[in-house]
Amino acid sequence: MADSFLRTTLMALERGELNLDEACRRLSGWPHERLPFATIDHRRDQRTGLPEVVYCEGKTPLQAAAIAERIWHNSGRLLATRAGVDHAAAIAAAVPGAVHNPVARTVSAGRPDVPVGGRVLVITAGTSDQPVAGEAIDTLRMFGRPVETAVDVGVAGIDRILEQAGRIAAAAAVVVVAGMDGALASVVGGMARVPVIAVPTSVGYGASFQGLAALLTMLNSCAPGVVVVNIDNGFGAGVAAARATAAGQAAAEGGLGQAAGSFDA
Repeated sequence: MADSFLRTTLMALERGELNLDEACRRLSGWPHERLPFATIDHRRDQRTGLPEVVYCEGKTPLQAAAIAERIWHNSGRLLATRAGVDHAAAIAAAVPGAVHNPVARTVSAGRPDVPVGGRVLVITAGTSDQPVAGEAIDTLRMFGRPVETAVDVGVAGIDRILEQAGRIAAAAAVVVVAGMDGALASVVGGMARVPVIAVPTSVGYGASFQGLAALLTMLNSCAPGVVVVNIDNGFGAGVAAARATAAGQAAAEGGLGQAAGSFDA
């Protein structure tokens, strides 16, 4: 199938919505579209399964909205992360149907209607970890993955995570979001046979060092096979879990069965 940006440009030219000069201008840098403040990669979805994502911090609302509109127009999907209220309002004005998640600080549009691939369980140690978990959840949904959550099941009340053993066993991948000591990732890593992606958060008192303590705990997990993304990087964890479940599904469909539980970090 031809690249979506190329198709939409040529179709607009055929319908008379663009003149020849404008079509040539758009295609001059294809597959990259150059704005005065950004160079948009319109083939990223063909390479990675998800269009370029707009990271809003450091961008003005108008810049974020302009980039978002071009991505949505050419791919039919949009995910913007770290979006403030002004970013969200500007993007919503530019992208029809854009939905703002103020807790996760995301804006999304055009997510797949029917989930595909393995189900991902997103676990938070505490309620304060939900903003980062929400970013992971919205990322997974943009990939079309089915998602379930287990909220506020940290190790301070160990029975809470033990009650989730059945759901952990049934998941195709698990994302563990935790701050403070970050110990929950090790506990889940010792319970799961599927990929466990740990996300340290900057939640905690002074000696947690804005998530560094949780990061080091997760990196030094005694449970083998736990992989770790950067502090507060819910987006990165969502991408990793989506790719892991896609690889597992492909292996299972190819008759490899147990390979669904493997993950090459």
